[in-house]
Amino acid sequence: MALWGHPDFRRLWLGDTISQFGANIGSTVIPLLAAGVLNATPFEMGLLAAASMMAFLVIGLPAGVWVDRMRRKPLMIAMDVARAALMLSVPVAWWLGLLDLPQLIVVSLAVGVCTVFFDVAYQSYLPSLVGRGQLLEGNSKLQASLQVAEASGPAIGGYAAQFLGAANGVLATGLGYLSSAFFLARIKTAEPAPERHADPHLRREIAEGLRFVFGNATLRRIVACTGTSNFFHGVQSAVTILFLLNVARLGEGTAGLLLSAGGIGGVIGAALAHRIGLLVGQARMIWLIPLLTWPFALLLPFTSNGWGLVLPMAGQAVTVFGIVVYNIGQVSYRQAICPDHLLGRMNASIRWVVWGTTPLGALLGGGLGSWIGIVPTLWVSLVGAVGGMAWVLLSPLRTMRDLPAVSSVEAHG
Repeated sequence: MALWGHPDFRRLWLGDTISQFGANIGSTVIPLLAAGVLNATPFEMGLLAAASMMAFLVIGLPAGVWVDRMRRKPLMIAMDVARAALMLSVPVAWWLGLLDLPQLIVVSLAVGVCTVFFDVAYQSYLPSLVGRGQLLEGNSKLQASLQVAEASGPAIGGYAAQFLGAANGVLATGLGYLSSAFFLARIKTAEPAPERHADPHLRREIAEGLRFVFGNATLRRIVACTGTSNFFHGVQSAVTILFLLNVARLGEGTAGLLLSAGGIGGVIGAALAHRIGLLVGQARMIWLIPLLTWPFALLLPFTSNGWGLVLPMAGQAVTVFGIVVYNIGQVSYRQAICPDHLLGRMNASIRWVVWGTTPLGALLGGGLGSWIGIVPTLWVSLVGAVGGMAWVLLSPLRTMRDLPAVSSVEAHG
């Protein structure tokens, strides 16, 4: 509970919470807008899903170098303001009768570019704000906010689309980003000046970050696990809304409610992650919790109206519980072992892989959905995402209870 007494962490937490609510409403409303109003095909839905994540693949690595050269708080504020302007263009175009699918794709792509810089800066900023000894607590609290937003955001977005119109629902996303910028601007803790390289060189600095990540045996397995699962989540993102609306015949509000169920499990996971780490070990939680929880994702294709919602919603909750506990463990681990001057490049290198696979999966999902159908594609995505855990099941983490000291980790990298 120590961080609740940290005023600047509270400002970061509050701004992030509001931003996450807006982002989760938007991530539900925009696909509903494309599928339900603009009549997008499975391939077009795949393009839209890919656009939102493509920036991680294209500019993820140089973004890490640039973040390490800048102060992170001003960069985050600028990215929030830019994302707000982009998202607010959607309802404006709708009111003027000009909105079409190409605009949604362009907005998603541009917001994705801003998100790359914001997220890399954000994960690199937390250690300097709260100190490395409070990273697990800080990440747990921020994940709890994310999961509350994920629990309620899709439901709010679904019902907003149903009763107010999907384009109007995007307003909440833009306002959320503006609120985040406001609270970040109020943080008073002085940020250390970035380390200056005597001879800055983009490719050499990118390579330094990649060597840190892929020269570490444990990090390699974690990256492979997350990247594989995210690839198949990308496949899933291309067909999930189409499955819920056109195959399971759910209303927009009910579809949003089902997607929100995962957030309930995520809230519980974020609240219990610290205790789980103490109980079973910080290393063991990274492979044991996915083993026990991720297979519940396979209940989603059995969705139907009425009582047919119960098991899929429970499956979503258990699965996301496991994902959140896994993420808190592995993110805290990598932040703790990385030197300050490499944090941006380390986070960018990992995100280049683990988020860069998502748009590739979305493009594949769009193609598969058109070729073999929505339901078979959904099964492919779920089995592949669950199978990603094999990387950590077969990793050095299996022989560890808790994470070793930095010197031990680096020595075995």
